[in-house]
Amino acid sequence: MANMSEYRVLVTGANGFVGCALRAELQKRSLPFATAVRQKQAKTEYEEYAVGTLNGKTDWTHALLGCNTVIHLAARVHVMQEDAQDPLAAFREVNVISTLNLAHQAIAAGVRRFVYVSSVKVNGEESGQLPFTPFDSPAPGDPYGLSKWEAEQALCELAKKSDLELVIVRPPLVYGPGVRANFLRLLTFVKWGVPLPLGSVNNRRSMVALDNLVDLLILCTKHPAAAGQTFMVSDGADMSTTELLNLLAGAMGRRVCLVSVPTTLLKLAAAMIGKTAVADRLLCSLQVDISHTMLTLGWVPVIDVKEALNKTVRYFLRSIEAK
Repeated sequence: MANMSEYRVLVTGANGFVGCALRAELQKRSLPFATAVRQKQAKTEYEEYAVGTLNGKTDWTHALLGCNTVIHLAARVHVMQEDAQDPLAAFREVNVISTLNLAHQAIAAGVRRFVYVSSVKVNGEESGQLPFTPFDSPAPGDPYGLSKWEAEQALCELAKKSDLELVIVRPPLVYGPGVRANFLRLLTFVKWGVPLPLGSVNNRRSMVALDNLVDLLILCTKHPAAAGQTFMVSDGADMSTTELLNLLAGAMGRRVCLVSVPTTLLKLAAAMIGKTAVADRLLCSLQVDISHTMLTLGWVPVIDVKEALNKTVRYFLRSIEAK
């Protein structure tokens, strides 16, 4: 493990969904850290630095001061309603050019380890019969996934030419208290008893709970065997969309209203209304194999999927009651 007297982490994207959970866990473990955000909050109990817009000219100097490790979460994330005229250029500006700029400045500042949070979308959109591994040939299927893969490649080349220890983590869908986007929609549909035509879905999906992802990221900052590795991460328990909905409903103490409709018809209907990507996330399989992660780091998920889903549902229900 790293010498803790020299341990200090910079967390970028610290106000995001994963970033908030990560900084909370670092505080809980009394691990020294600083955060980098685009806009500074009024008051924090930790060191926070505003770096502004993320591009090739972003100045990370003050945020990197005294840090020997970086966990890079800040990114232009996948968006369902894309409004950029050139999505790939927009993703590359933040996810590739800005990331490489940070890495160069990190090396100059004496940072030894750089933990890059990539995405399973580097592997592809659908795993098929076999789960994705970090050793598969990358096959990104959209601008977001491509930008993450290009960033990985650029970082690997930089690491080869320097003493920087690069660690890449590719998470699938991340969920937990405060989750938004499609997962929040599923929670809402189940809560209000909306009939869903997903009773016959027999896919397999990997997900990762916030607690599990955060625990792995912190381990990757310290474990000597993590250097130079790419890791897949999940809860280690895959399920179908139908099983997920039933678990969410059970956590709410209710039954989900599922209607059995052939997946071929669902895919056809989704294509007709321009929702193919949404349908794929609900109907297709996307599994990851975390055996390399577990064997290399001796890591196991710290929370099981049922407990993690229960935590997510409890937070969701409290947030509704608070409104």
